[in-house]
Amino acid sequence: MKLLYSPGECSVGIHILLEEIGKPYEIERVSFAYKEQHLSDFKKINPKSKVPVLLRDDGSALTEFPAIATWLARTNPAAGLVSEDVEGQVRALEAMEYCTATIHMQGFTRAFHPDRYVVLESDFPMVRARGREFLDKGFAIMDAQLGAKPYLLGEFSIADTALFYVEYWEAVRLKGKLLENCARHFKTMLSRPSVQKVFADEGLKIPDV
Repeated sequence: MKLLYSPGECSVGIHILLEEIGKPYEIERVSFAYKEQHLSDFKKINPKSKVPVLLRDDGSALTEFPAIATWLARTNPAAGLVSEDVEGQVRALEAMEYCTATIHMQGFTRAFHPDRYVVLESDFPMVRARGREFLDKGFAIMDAQLGAKPYLLGEFSIADTALFYVEYWEAVRLKGKLLENCARHFKTMLSRPSVQKVFADEGLKIPDV
């Protein structure tokens, strides 16, 4: 398997899962700074022009965070990345979908790329403010779901890597303050050997928390 990734982007969550599984895999960096996701060679693999992309051993490409995470978990049951029962599986998917589709796409996209919503730069603060509303609501919901548990579903699962990357963006990229339970979850995730290995491989600094 090979993961096409960009350092510190949402693909970091999939990178962590590959490390948790413990099977051989390769990584290939896609530079967003040089807009390599829009180059023809990359678009032949993923016309959506985004990461993560998982190139599987049969030559096929799998895209979208929840799909890749679910496939990795279901094809590697010994890693224990998702519950064996249907309820546990759908709860993991529910949390992943909310982190990726709402907190990421509705919140952080407005915060990082207001130009995708409006033309006038004078309107950027309004877009960012709307993004902040999504972020505040989203993190409050995930904080409540965590409660006193170390992980979203009690034990580590694919859902935690989705929550982790948006926590990373909030704490590091926006320099915001995570809510209590999310802050504890973020710290717990940073202590995992898989996360430390992935940060080293992607050239990311482990933040002080």
